[in-house]
Amino acid sequence: MSQNFSPVRKAAVLGSGVMGAQIAAHLAAAGIPTLLFDLPADKGPRDGLARNGIESLGKLKPPPLASKNLVHYLQPANFEDDLDRLEDVDFVIEAVAERLDIKKSLFEKLAPHLKDSAILASNTSGLSITDLARTLPDSLASRFCGVHFFNPPRYMHLVELIPHSNSSPEMLDFLEEFMTSGLGKGVVRAKDTPNFIGNRVGVFAMLAVMHHAEEFGLGFDTVDALTGPAIGRPKSATFRLADVVGLDTMGHVIGTMADKLEGDPWHGHYRRPAWLKKLIEAGALGQKTGAGVFRKEGKAIRVLDPQSGEYRDTDYSLDDSVKALLAERDPARKLAGLADSDRPEAQFLWAIHRDLFHYCATHLAEIADSAREVDLAMRWGYGWNLGPFEQWQAAGWKEVAARIEKDIEAGRSMAGTPLPGWVAKIESAHGPEGSYSAADGAPLPRPDLEVFDRQYQQPRLLGERTDSGTTVAETDGVVLWHLKDDVLIASFRTRMNVISPAVIDGMVEAVRRAEKDFRGLVIWQPEGPFSAGADLKGATAMIEKGDLAGVEKMVADFQAANLAMRYSTIPVVAAVRGLALGGGLEVVMHCDRAVAALESYMGLVEAGVGLVPAGGGLATLARRVGEFTLAGDTYPLLEKLYKQVAMGQVAGSAMEAMEMGYLEPGDRIVLNEHELLHAAHGQVRALDAAGYRPPLPARIPAAGDVGIATLRMILTNMHEGGFISDHDEEIGKRIATVLCGGAIDRATMIDEAWIHRLEREHFVALASMKPTQERIGHMLKTGKPLRN
Repeated sequence: MSQNFSPVRKAAVLGSGVMGAQIAAHLAAAGIPTLLFDLPADKGPRDGLARNGIESLGKLKPPPLASKNLVHYLQPANFEDDLDRLEDVDFVIEAVAERLDIKKSLFEKLAPHLKDSAILASNTSGLSITDLARTLPDSLASRFCGVHFFNPPRYMHLVELIPHSNSSPEMLDFLEEFMTSGLGKGVVRAKDTPNFIGNRVGVFAMLAVMHHAEEFGLGFDTVDALTGPAIGRPKSATFRLADVVGLDTMGHVIGTMADKLEGDPWHGHYRRPAWLKKLIEAGALGQKTGAGVFRKEGKAIRVLDPQSGEYRDTDYSLDDSVKALLAERDPARKLAGLADSDRPEAQFLWAIHRDLFHYCATHLAEIADSAREVDLAMRWGYGWNLGPFEQWQAAGWKEVAARIEKDIEAGRSMAGTPLPGWVAKIESAHGPEGSYSAADGAPLPRPDLEVFDRQYQQPRLLGERTDSGTTVAETDGVVLWHLKDDVLIASFRTRMNVISPAVIDGMVEAVRRAEKDFRGLVIWQPEGPFSAGADLKGATAMIEKGDLAGVEKMVADFQAANLAMRYSTIPVVAAVRGLALGGGLEVVMHCDRAVAALESYMGLVEAGVGLVPAGGGLATLARRVGEFTLAGDTYPLLEKLYKQVAMGQVAGSAMEAMEMGYLEPGDRIVLNEHELLHAAHGQVRALDAAGYRPPLPARIPAAGDVGIATLRMILTNMHEGGFISDHDEEIGKRIATVLCGGAIDRATMIDEAWIHRLEREHFVALASMKPTQERIGHMLKTGKPLRN
């Protein structure tokens, strides 16, 4: 990391609108106190507008704040009275209205107040960074660039880093490292062209969809059925995405392309369709106004018919032959099948891919250093499984290029310009040497910044060189492997990494091998969430057979596997991202340390399927309550933990999981999920270097009969108030009994085995009940809980 710039200890965001306030919230999540500026208010406190921006964070969905407590690290300010507060700020992000004159005036005001090492960045999505830089003094211009967050900033991985010709290379490297590790983002360097990379390609892709939907006479609902997961894009697809983004925002971005890309071969298509103009004029701007392309009427979602201008019922059904083409797993056969089909839906899909590939190839040299930046921008900014060059490569580079050229010659492409010459000279966009640069005429290797050394398993593009480590053993449930070092890694092999009997056996084998041949063990999943919980499908099969003894054995085996980790002679660390629910969280709770990505969602949710946590989760919570006994009254903590379990509450972030007691003070939160393995290895080595010894067996002072009676009062009040069902009350009583150690005298000393027996007893009892079986069946069928 360059020594020319100070670590970012304090930041400021200029503009407290929705985007600016959310960027400030994410900076606070990164541990950076942040000033949030806006104009002085006409009435009330002078910093009232900024205060409103901070207050709005608690109302937005999804929540911008990783913890509600982060608001204390956001300080309101205004542009007239508080610019001197910028003097100790290290990083300033401008996010005011998208007008050059407004930004220029603001920069002139703040420039004298910035220290010599401060970095200034603009979050503009459409204005030229070069034009903005011209408004700055030379000394500050070298410390200025574009930093374009995607909305919502907390959740969207992509940040585009846009230099101008005089941006300091050291500053750019510093910012890329800071935003990668410090803010947890995927940074893509973009050239200073209209809409940069993500929105340039993404909006064109949407325009191509709109153009060909009209050409082939397809309804907006049919188009969304075709352009979502069926082709590796998010469920929001195209028109639902437009509603979420905001149709006015969509119209603005299209207008920017029309105004600034007059020489573009596709310029004639940079226009707002007639239906979009009408919706914007009517104030039907999408999700934020309650109506757009789609409109909710009661419980029904209706879709606009662009011909009549009226809303009709949605119909997402597809022809069986089209479904068969979309189900093809081989990308080359799939795209060729679409191109050769005479179905309008298939022809539509081939056309949008053809024009996307054509567009990206034509503009690659103009907008990006290489194909890598384009593909990562679309993965990280638009949620595509593969970027456009990856899709092309997967389907056969030469074969697809020949089809595109044939369609261009036949006048079927949206633009008549031929493919650039470099397309015919290469075999693929990505390879072991790097990604193709149209400007350089050769592959460009990945950036070699030190920060990427922390990403032990970097996200790789199709065709890139990968290193998946060295496999030690594979079972039906887990893969055991390492990174050519002395730390064993265990990764589950089930769908959603659920905990099946095979996974349980694999966990025991992982501990055995780690104790024998390694210095520590890390539980980490290369794909998907950490774990969505127990294998309900497998448990249901046993329950349906009446094999309750088998159910109890499975639970006992899981408890034993978790205890094997807790009392192992080597340190065990869980590296968590995404869901860690039910049994998945119980695995985490039995590790010596957890390293969790900020976007980790943890909870003991078994009550939702009519069960009690039975993998040692309640025993662990009882132990934690007991640890507070000497500090005074433990009831507030007992009640808090009980309500969380009985209500199946899920933490909305790793920070919330810490506040809920599912993560402990010694655990660590990592903002970039790709650094989890690095951080987990660091924790293993720190514990090992300190002379690791497993904890002594727990002795737990039970809350006992007094605790049970107190918790049941809560249940009775909720039941009598109509807030919970009879079966909810039954489950709640059993959770209280287990958590309190049973109906024994308060403060009786018990051990984990005592509570484990209670966990098994009440798990099996509930599993035999019809309402629980109905809940499990409903969850397996719909993925949603049943309240019965």
